[in-house]
Amino acid sequence: MTHPERKLKVLLVDDEFLALNLLEEYLRHLPDMEIVDKVKSPIKALEIIQQETIDLLFLDIQMPSLSGNNLLRTLKHPPATIFTTAYSEYALEAFELNAIDYLLKPFSFERFLQAVNKARDWIAKEMPPQNMPLASQPGTASFSFKADGKIIKLHFSDILFVEGLKEYVRIVCKKEKYVTLESLKNLEEILPATDFIRVHKSYIVAQQHVSALDGNLLELAGYKIPISRNRREEVIQHIFG
Repeated sequence: MTHPERKLKVLLVDDEFLALNLLEEYLRHLPDMEIVDKVKSPIKALEIIQQETIDLLFLDIQMPSLSGNNLLRTLKHPPATIFTTAYSEYALEAFELNAIDYLLKPFSFERFLQAVNKARDWIAKEMPPQNMPLASQPGTASFSFKADGKIIKLHFSDILFVEGLKEYVRIVCKKEKYVTLESLKNLEEILPATDFIRVHKSYIVAQQHVSALDGNLLELAGYKIPISRNRREEVIQHIFG
């Protein structure tokens, strides 16, 4: 289950078309970058970030309706962010927001590339590498994957549930939580069917940890997991039958 090579997904946000076009022109020289969109509105940018996987954000600071730094503050898990602005006085605040770099307009391609390389390094550390497949040996009670820059060996018995997050999965355990680049379908093939069940298009749960069913919500270890209507009877039979 190896991952295909994936380009880094980039969002450009600036209220000036000239600035957007310059960034787009620079990015054309970088084959590992894919522009998801370029927008003038920070509100539109928020919608895109909520709906799409964004790895790298180029963000202007002074924009109508919502400044770039305030936009970044609204994001619980912001992508790697490079500020692009004509105003040097916001640099300290930008780095307090953990910005990767701060490009002062007008900037050259060389300076732009320097910032991109910093972002690549940061993303490489934060994202699981795409050539690290899930691995499990037949007859074993554990599997391995890459998360937080480490190779994690995880026992099946420690898993409470798994949640699908577009191109990633979140593995919630008794004491830890992990996010790794993998599909829920592939993980479903790894987890033993005798112990785990797909209860929703976005959830797989460990049957042994389920304590109750409340309507269409399974209760386990303080979490409530939804059940799809078309899976409800199957779930009840497997877990409570």
